[in-house]
Amino acid sequence: MNKTTRKIIRVIDLGEVSAIRSQTCYHAVGYAFRPETPDTIILVSPKSPYVCVGFHQEAEREVDLEYCRAAGLPVYRREVGGGAVYLDRNQLFVQWIFHPESLPPALEDKFKFYVEPIIGTYRELGIAASYRPINDIHVAGKKIGGTGAARIGQAEILVGSFMFDFDKKTMARVLRVSSEKMRDKVFQSLEQYMTTMKELLPELPDRERVKKIYLKKVSALSGAEISEGPLVEEELGELKRLEILFQSEDWVFQKGPLRRPAIKIHEDVQVREVDHKAPGGLIRLTARLRTDGQKPVLDSVWISGDFTAIPGEGVASLEDGLRGVTIEEKSITEAVSRALESSGLQCPGVATEHWVSALLKLISSQ
Repeated sequence: MNKTTRKIIRVIDLGEVSAIRSQTCYHAVGYAFRPETPDTIILVSPKSPYVCVGFHQEAEREVDLEYCRAAGLPVYRREVGGGAVYLDRNQLFVQWIFHPESLPPALEDKFKFYVEPIIGTYRELGIAASYRPINDIHVAGKKIGGTGAARIGQAEILVGSFMFDFDKKTMARVLRVSSEKMRDKVFQSLEQYMTTMKELLPELPDRERVKKIYLKKVSALSGAEISEGPLVEEELGELKRLEILFQSEDWVFQKGPLRRPAIKIHEDVQVREVDHKAPGGLIRLTARLRTDGQKPVLDSVWISGDFTAIPGEGVASLEDGLRGVTIEEKSITEAVSRALESSGLQCPGVATEHWVSALLKLISSQ
């Protein structure tokens, strides 16, 4: 393509900025977006850590606000969906603010297009990353990045990051969960199913090198010329407006739909907790679910409650017998029956059908 007519992608490399600005910057470009605005990529990291909730979440239902206040972690709300997340300077955010016609029309195709240069960069660094529909990046079954999308003003927004490192312990701690057992399982699941450059490479790559590789991949994918540029006056005006809005309690703590009783680890794995009242007492299940095709599978389950179990160690046999079982009534009933028979577990007032009903809640409450 002739250089005079070649498409231009503006790159705004903000380096490290305040926590709030690492979120408001792409919103500001979106709100100021006009037909003549070039497709824009922002590269940015926050100087200090914070917690960010998804657009459709209620902050007080998702986040342990008391802990965040004590730890000095601000909580912000973004206009992109998804879940609550802990963020810090160990992630390099990659924020696309594009014209709709510059992207594929289908949402899954948008995500696939967006992650291609990220994946290409990881591979050049020696990490065998791949796309996991609909919006994750995986390495050998572990998540190394997720993406989000929104429409802001006239712009299509796609956001994600390069994961240099990730504080899994703090991520598990900032979430509001129903029990400490649930928190422990979230942390264990993050350890098992998430990874980072720090874990995969002998040493962390230089950030400028990562940026250079990434922008080369973007140019090759899009056929566009990369041109660095600043935020313009109208975008700076939106930035100031949004930084006031995004720190206001009315915005952060606005009410939305009730949270789902689950924490997504990656596209195929989530941790859920349900309660079921049986005649013999309360059954509480903390479970990690994974998808096998279209069917949810019980990767592991932890049983607690106020029921009586004789012998007590028989509960562990039931937990073991349920691992890997597809969560459908027939499979669950057979697995529970086998486990109860082999362990000799007796729970007065808690029969096979009560265990089955509790386990089926893991999917009926989604």
